[in-house]
Amino acid sequence: MTQTIAPRLRTLVLLLLAAACALLAGAGPASAHAALTGSDPREGAVVDRAPAQVSLTFSESVSMDDDSLRVLDPKGKRVDDGKPSGTGGTTYSVKLHAGLPDGTYTVTYQVVSADSHPVSGAYTFSVGAPSETSVTVSGQEAGGGFVGGLYGVGRYVSYAAFAVLVGGAAFVLACWPRGSGVRVVQRFVVSGWLALTAATLLLLLLRGSYTGSGKVADIFDLGLLGEVLQTKSGAALVSRLLLLAAAALFIAVLFGAYDKREDEEKRDLTFGLAVGGSVVAAGLAATWAMSEHASVGLQAGLAMPVDVVHLIAVATWLGGLTALLVALYRGPADTPVPAVAVRRFSRIAFGSVIALVVTGTYQSWRQLGSWTAFTDTRYGQLLLVKIGLVAVLVGVAYFSRRWTAQLAEATPAARGAAKASAKAAVKAGSKTAGKASAKSSGKPTGPGNAKAAEKASGAGKDSGGSRRAAQLARQRAAVDAARQKRQRDADPNRFGLRRSVLAEAGVAVVLLVVTTVLTQTEPGRTEEEAKAAGASSATSSAPSTGAVTLDMPFDTGSQNGKGVIRVELDPARVGANAMHLYVERPDGTAFDIPEVKVALTQKAKDIGPLPVVPDHITTGHWSASGVQIPMAGDWEVAVTVRTSDIDQVTVSKNAQIG
Repeated sequence: MTQTIAPRLRTLVLLLLAAACALLAGAGPASAHAALTGSDPREGAVVDRAPAQVSLTFSESVSMDDDSLRVLDPKGKRVDDGKPSGTGGTTYSVKLHAGLPDGTYTVTYQVVSADSHPVSGAYTFSVGAPSETSVTVSGQEAGGGFVGGLYGVGRYVSYAAFAVLVGGAAFVLACWPRGSGVRVVQRFVVSGWLALTAATLLLLLLRGSYTGSGKVADIFDLGLLGEVLQTKSGAALVSRLLLLAAAALFIAVLFGAYDKREDEEKRDLTFGLAVGGSVVAAGLAATWAMSEHASVGLQAGLAMPVDVVHLIAVATWLGGLTALLVALYRGPADTPVPAVAVRRFSRIAFGSVIALVVTGTYQSWRQLGSWTAFTDTRYGQLLLVKIGLVAVLVGVAYFSRRWTAQLAEATPAARGAAKASAKAAVKAGSKTAGKASAKSSGKPTGPGNAKAAEKASGAGKDSGGSRRAAQLARQRAAVDAARQKRQRDADPNRFGLRRSVLAEAGVAVVLLVVTTVLTQTEPGRTEEEAKAAGASSATSSAPSTGAVTLDMPFDTGSQNGKGVIRVELDPARVGANAMHLYVERPDGTAFDIPEVKVALTQKAKDIGPLPVVPDHITTGHWSASGVQIPMAGDWEVAVTVRTSDIDQVTVSKNAQIG
């Protein structure tokens, strides 16, 4: 039966590994998690006069340095002062040199979003008329190249190692306390700790180059490393290293003092280890939650603890499943995994699935925002794949529960027969090995010859005898290995359990890959907002037939208190509208004033005034998006202009809203 099933298992494993590799290959660099939602001048715009500055608005807060925002002339020369200034963390602007000639200018940006991912892009605008430019705007990709690929590998390894460390330790502590003395289980958990520690150190060294130049030489720049340590992502990685030191102490106790205690004494120590291990596991999970998707966007205060629960549930389920697989396939025959341990893990895995469903539903709502995002965005499509894999994994786990029940209900007679069969096979194997040894040495095997070989080996006088003794030792080791394998495979119920757990682990590998890709993919909500902003920008770049423009002269009575304010309302219809205000001197030059406010009133229906507080974009330019107009009709647009601490005036005009 083993020979019949083995090819099928190999085929299954190869297919699952191929699927995982396909997902890894398609993951690519981390997608932009902060979308560019607005710019002034707009992409592709042609302005009459060179602007005093360029401003960019993102969907979430970003961080910049002096080279993050650059403006290049048609020859590729920088024309900005290199010191971006921000307002509120989402809008940044950079001042331009005075007297710029006509032509096409290129704006490039490379920033780091609040969820730790690099964001880059470029666009062009023209002064006077478009011209040829030597600047190439294609291929502006942050987080790519060799450093980006290496950083991605570090992310995958860290997630997998976290699952191995937390899930393996939980499996031993909650399901199989005797497993703390099994060498393969010890190596499994320790390897998870080593991999997570190495991956965290790698990510910390790569972080500066990954979010910056992407050069390999910058990996060893200590000054850049110091800057990384001052960021949110750097603090999270350092915190993870400190928590891994506490995890090392936990592992030492689990596989040291805990393993040496008797069963009664273990119960007293189990509670303390469970509490300490839970705290360390939650802290490790929080290092991801505090620096990635959960830390930004809607309900961040609730999303971060939910993300911690989600990560721990994934690790407990998948890591514990892999630990069970290792124990079933590589564990010693004299310490088999008991059926009660499998039943305990089955209950824990069921609880983990419930936690995953609840937390995953909340995360889906938070990151998608609409049903259409499931099919229209990459994040939604990957989430559908993840949901399908979870369903498959639960289905395979059902068969594992059936095999567990049969294993528990096996009669002592059946087990005795299996053991007898195994002993007979071992005896036959031993005789075969003895005959082969005798034939190879040219002498019959027996106690006398064995003693002679041992004596020759111990005295060191006969090199040929030493070689024969070493050969016999290797043969005995092979016989022992064959005996252990036959004992593991003798029970058909245990063999069936191994097959189903192997299938679960294979699906779990692909599920873990999809989960890691999701953390690097732009959330569906943000992607849809970016598409809407792009569509709005494309629409507004062309003249809109429904837009209303109102020019209102004002005079506050003070020096430099005269000018004209222009109000543009687009599309001037019921619902959401975009409003832009431009303040100019009588000679047509733009200038700033301390404050400008707008109020909309429909006197016929006694509606209003509805206040609008626009945001300052650039010199002489304010804007407000999503201005709600509840009904059609004749609306009064009143603008209050303040040119000093005490000088202000309100001017108004009527606009027809269709």
